[in-house]
Amino acid sequence: MASYKPKNILITGAAGFIASHVANRLVRNYPEYKIVVLDKLDYCSNTKNLLPSKLSPNFKFVKGDIESADLVNYLLITESIDTIMHFAAQTHVDNSFGNSFEFTKNNIYGTHVLLEACKVTGQIRRFIHVSTDEVYGETDEDAVVGNHEASQLLPTNPYSATKAGAEMLVMAYGRSYGLPVITTRGNNVYGPNQFPEKLIPKFILLAMRGKTLPIHGDGSNVRSYLYCEDVAEAFEVILHKGEVGRVYNIGTKKERRVIDVARDICKLFSMDPETSIEFVENRPFNDQRYFLDDQRLKNLGWSERTVWEDGLKKTIEWYTQNPDWWGDVTGALLPHPRMLMMPGSTHFDSEDGKETSYVSGPNQTRMVVPTPKGGSSPQKQSLKFLIYGRTGWIGGLLGQLCEKQGIAFEYGKGRLEDRSSLNADIQNIKPTHVFNAAGVTGRPNVDWCESHKTETIRANVAGTLTLADVCRDHGLLMMNFATGCIFEYDAAHPQGSGIGFKEEDKPNFIGSFYSKTKAMVEELLKEYDNVCTLRVRMPISSDLNNPRNFITKISRYNKVVNIPNSMTVLDELLPISIEMAKKNLRGIWNFTNPGVVSHNEILEMYKTYIDPKFKWENFTLEEQAKVIVAPRSNNEMDASKLKKEFPELLSIKESLIKYAFEPNRRT
Repeated sequence: MASYKPKNILITGAAGFIASHVANRLVRNYPEYKIVVLDKLDYCSNTKNLLPSKLSPNFKFVKGDIESADLVNYLLITESIDTIMHFAAQTHVDNSFGNSFEFTKNNIYGTHVLLEACKVTGQIRRFIHVSTDEVYGETDEDAVVGNHEASQLLPTNPYSATKAGAEMLVMAYGRSYGLPVITTRGNNVYGPNQFPEKLIPKFILLAMRGKTLPIHGDGSNVRSYLYCEDVAEAFEVILHKGEVGRVYNIGTKKERRVIDVARDICKLFSMDPETSIEFVENRPFNDQRYFLDDQRLKNLGWSERTVWEDGLKKTIEWYTQNPDWWGDVTGALLPHPRMLMMPGSTHFDSEDGKETSYVSGPNQTRMVVPTPKGGSSPQKQSLKFLIYGRTGWIGGLLGQLCEKQGIAFEYGKGRLEDRSSLNADIQNIKPTHVFNAAGVTGRPNVDWCESHKTETIRANVAGTLTLADVCRDHGLLMMNFATGCIFEYDAAHPQGSGIGFKEEDKPNFIGSFYSKTKAMVEELLKEYDNVCTLRVRMPISSDLNNPRNFITKISRYNKVVNIPNSMTVLDELLPISIEMAKKNLRGIWNFTNPGVVSHNEILEMYKTYIDPKFKWENFTLEEQAKVIVAPRSNNEMDASKLKKEFPELLSIKESLIKYAFEPNRRT
């Protein structure tokens, strides 16, 4: 059989456990191959797993999600990829019982994206799809012959069902489009670098801490375990000698009950298994046994090298030498962990080589930010912001703030409606967060939008949604500067009552086309879990020469209405937006100072602090309507959610004096 020789290999999920061992092996053994690794850095990934390859000239790491068709196509073309080894997947069965849709999205849709990219580019000579022994379902306890590659697929949990579904897609693309596919189905793998939600590293870390080892059910379930380096060698053999269209089981005949694994670990830690093993509630369905026939792979020349006792000792030695590899993994060590699976939930290395972890989201077990040795404060991620809206007021101020705080940032060059240019920005800049301060408010005011509706839709709706979607593909949080001008006083929120509109309230103001587009896009953005929406209102800053400043605007009007409104003092709140990004806060936030202030109250302050001779006149809303095209929004926003998160936040009147009027005092 002729040996296959790849040139440029794309390995997905390569910052994870098995794929990192494969990537490091190929980088080390084949310097003539270019190895490009793609990983979105989910909770069970860690770039430290790839440290052996980091400085190799034939190695390249790309942070990104296989669900991004644009990114995958871009990589295949620009890196001249001819071979894909597809490891990326959600794999923990416990998680699949609690978050099954995420498994469908990652394991099936992500695989489909890759396959379609292969079909479109037409340059792939090998597509190796990594599946699992669990697709076969439970093996009979008395079976003496393992499942062979043609055995029926009978998955029993959401995880294995999605892996079986992905296999069907791979097979279909092989048959329908002639894609050169190979599928692998492997037994359990153990060894260094494995995230401790899995049985063996979990037991080791618990034993290191003197904790009991929790066993699902009675511990009679049987599993087969292969050492990670043996599995990496198996993939090396399949890459070079595997036959297109074939399935290969990667397995071992040496089986162990879960209770015996726990006892072996207790023995190596000199623990009494009678007191150190705890039996806990079983999974909703826990397959009793997986047993594979691996003769086909052995025919290619592969065989298991590492005996159980040696592999377990090497694994324990590695974890005892690297106890903080994953940071604080308290959540993973629970008997039934539910780790957060969301783009942006990562373990990664900062520029100083220290690890940081963070997660955010409702109703999830939170992974805690690890505490560095010798200190009590959490480690901080090395930040880099990508900001859209350079020529805008808020976008410009954000850049100035980043410079003052020493935060790396760049302004985006792409147009929000152009997906490919946004992808290019992210690939080139590699940000940790994206700030969207772009959009159309009108020139010189929102009346402009009434006669430029398509332009307004393109920027405020299509552009914002495109950026949110691209950010989601790349696992990035988008801080989106929106507006609170989507509400007006009503019977439930009457003027002067102190009852403000809350984040969950539905917009009720449709007086201007600008407000319509902002309300529309806010509703659609609720479907994106990677967006933090900040409702800004009547923004004010200390720069009283800026014509966009609300104080500057009304001080130049001959007449003003006198209605109390919620407002945003940018000098105080923009720094808070950066803190919100650092905290990875999401959802909708009323981004205003607490309380309301009227036009007359502001102008009284202006008169007191700036110009004692200043005079103005009021007119009614009816009179105002005669000189404007679109009605204006007037409302009070409930800022209690923001105040609870940032207790130091000043009321609107206090903030106006501190940030706008005192620094500009002329009297």
